[in-house]
Amino acid sequence: MERAVRAAEQALIEYEIAVETFRVEVENFSRLHHQKLGPMYARLDELEAQIAEAQAARTGDPEDARKADEARARVMPMPGVEELFHGWMDSEGLFPEAVAMLTDQPVRPPQRVRPSDEARKLYRELVRRAHPDLAQEEDERARRDAFITRVNAAYAQGDVGLLRELSEEWAAGPVPEEWKPSRSEELYARLEWLSQRKELLTLIAGELEESAIGSMLKLAPDDPDRLLEEIAEQLLAQVGEREAQLAALTG
Repeated sequence: MERAVRAAEQALIEYEIAVETFRVEVENFSRLHHQKLGPMYARLDELEAQIAEAQAARTGDPEDARKADEARARVMPMPGVEELFHGWMDSEGLFPEAVAMLTDQPVRPPQRVRPSDEARKLYRELVRRAHPDLAQEEDERARRDAFITRVNAAYAQGDVGLLRELSEEWAAGPVPEEWKPSRSEELYARLEWLSQRKELLTLIAGELEESAIGSMLKLAPDDPDRLLEEIAEQLLAQVGEREAQLAALTG
């Protein structure tokens, strides 16, 4: 039973690492997708509206006029919470960047979708050593929870230097007590908790994979940064086609 609990703990930690790694990639891809490709999507919407308006002006058809109004409406949608608060807040609260600025913390947006190999290696090592599920006492769990929160934040930014500092900090900290066998009833309860935690993580992973950004990432799992470049190239080609179409209608 003791070996089963140990194996289940390690399996859960590895699974949590995988889910958190994918969550960071989804979040970074979403931000970079908006930053890099947002203007291209906006340009396409504007061109679509101008094309529809030119077509309506040429034909005088009420149906074409209706389509032109719909296309123009897509260019100027009703502002959402994010726009009203100028990138400081969404429907779930303040963005991490806003929190950082309000607390005088340095703000650095992600530079790429996937953190570097060194950052990933340091992150995995730290989580395996300091994971809260390895704690047997509540105080030790709380200490590990707080530490892993800092590790996750550093990994999300791909900050290798900070991850190295955290690794040194953990190595210099108190040595966690060696895990000792528990009574059979406690071991059964432990296995049940680990199973429930795995089910929750599976739900989270499923939601990430089924999201629009997660689905896009699955198209290029080995090089998500290159996927952004490919999408940009496709959008530029579409912009060129729409500009030529508009020129033909208004020429």
